Amino acid sequence: MIDFDPSRSALYTPEQRGTVFSASQAYSIVQLGLEASRLAYLRAEVSASQRQTLSQVLGVIGFGAPRMFSDPQTNTQAFGAFRRADRTALLAFRGTQPDEVGDLGTDLQADMVPWPEAAGRVHAGFATAFRAIRPALVEWLDSECAERSELILSGHSLGAALATLAATVWQPAQLVTLGSPRVGNPEFAAALVGVPVTRVVNCCDAVTQIPPESPWYTHVAPMTYVRSNGTVVLHPEGSEVLGDRLEARARYLVQHAWRAGAVLVRDLADHAPINYVRAFFP
Repeated sequence: MIDFDPSRSALYTPEQRGTVFSASQAYSIVQLGLEASRLAYLRAEVSASQRQTLSQVLGVIGFGAPRMFSDPQTNTQAFGAFRRADRTALLAFRGTQPDEVGDLGTDLQADMVPWPEAAGRVHAGFATAFRAIRPALVEWLDSECAERSELILSGHSLGAALATLAATVWQPAQLVTLGSPRVGNPEFAAALVGVPVTRVVNCCDAVTQIPPESPWYTHVAPMTYVRSNGTVVLHPEGSEVLGDRLEARARYLVQHAWRAGAVLVRDLADHAPINYVRAFFP
């Protein structure tokens, strides 16, 4: 298993670490969505070298060159790729970048707005960000991916919220989210009944607990929980999660918090994409 990474670089610049994909391996839909969510942080829309890196990584697993989607006003980014061998379309949304004011502004617009695309009400910032790039996504899906047999939607953090909105517009074979905040109200969540959702929560990740559970905000699916030791359990009991988190926080203070370059608390370190990916890759 990949080692737990408590570093600030793992949290703030997850794209700097090399891919976990290998040409000698076949990967599940969930594994594809997990690593694609981390790769979405590559700034391939502005950097030729990072675009080349993304293209090479996708080529390793049989996908063609990526199509980049970016809206400068909302600072929303995503990439799409198509694998002709099995007609799989992969769409991964980028999460919050701490050095981008636009992302932080999107996260803070937590008032609720109607979501006529499906049902219910959703986080206003997430809705604005998704709608900013939706026309370009429609064009790509209807042209390059018109003959797709399945669609994988994925994202981490803010990207997870955008992928969740997308799953109410296009029926995916799988929605894979890492460290997702709550996106909308129960009526919105009901619109995703029947959609295959893997909502991964890594131990203490604080982002998965905001906005707080209420009549206005709820999660769209039960959690797939990553224990503090990196093992995975489906739909755990609340008492099991609480005990694991208490132990993890205490152990983190002793082993990592005081080290140079480490994130101060486990609740933030667990949000790093690689600490999600590690649990699903040998």
